[in-house]
Amino acid sequence: MFIRVLQIGHLGDGQDIGENGWLCRFLRCLLMNGKGRAVIGIDAAWTAKEPSGVALVVESEKGWSCRAVAPSYEQFIALGSGETVDWSHRPTGSKPNIKKLLEASQALVGLNQVKVIAVDMPLSLDKITKRRLADSEVSRAYGGKGCAVHSPSALRPGPISDELRIESHSLGFPLAVENTLTKIKPSLIEVYPHPALLSLLNIDYRFPYKVSKRNKFWKQQSPDAKKNNLTQAFNRILACLNEKFININLKIPASDDFCSFADLKRYEDALDSLICAWVGVLYLEGSCIPYGDNKAAIWIPK
Repeated sequence: MFIRVLQIGHLGDGQDIGENGWLCRFLRCLLMNGKGRAVIGIDAAWTAKEPSGVALVVESEKGWSCRAVAPSYEQFIALGSGETVDWSHRPTGSKPNIKKLLEASQALVGLNQVKVIAVDMPLSLDKITKRRLADSEVSRAYGGKGCAVHSPSALRPGPISDELRIESHSLGFPLAVENTLTKIKPSLIEVYPHPALLSLLNIDYRFPYKVSKRNKFWKQQSPDAKKNNLTQAFNRILACLNEKFININLKIPASDDFCSFADLKRYEDALDSLICAWVGVLYLEGSCIPYGDNKAAIWIPK
């Protein structure tokens, strides 16, 4: 009967539901055998003073598409209420509210279900007070490629990390660690964009795109040249992400349009959130490797 409804587009009593009607969409989700999943990617700031990029991608018959991307928690949550992102507005920082992020995501994806929350921030089943085995393992594997990991502490990210993990767990998203079976979903996972970019861009060394590192990357160049280099780097990342996700509603302005380097940062955060979401998709597909132990693990593309 399900197949018949999809073929003829109406119910047995003649009620027309159309090929894009709610029932047809629901039945397609049932018949997709695991399709219709969604992933949230979060480029989480380690303090409440800095904004955090958030992206939402969803699976369909045509593949994975980007349903939403925003440079802050508040702007993403507002998307769930039908608002749009004003990219000219400088985003503000806040603590993560996973419940509101999930509510906004559900409003945006409809019948599809969020299966993974992929976060670029140290996470652990124990309180983080110092460098973890996960940090050391990633640095050992990727330090030679310029992708070593910063050491977390009790203050950074500290309580923000603990609260995010605890709230996610209470909402049905336990932290995936080294011995977690990836078939057990939903999950909260820790990811790290730098080594992920090696796979995304098919390169062998850390890609220079961080606004805060501009003087290290291009010491002798003028501010205008540095802005141009950053926008070119952003567009290269975005072009590769467009090969993974359909309909990314993000456009990088020309370098001349940026008044300051601070204006560039929101686009960096948005791109990082999309990279996090991409790693979350790979996690769902069993194409990630955990670096760490049974307390904390960083998931990186194979």
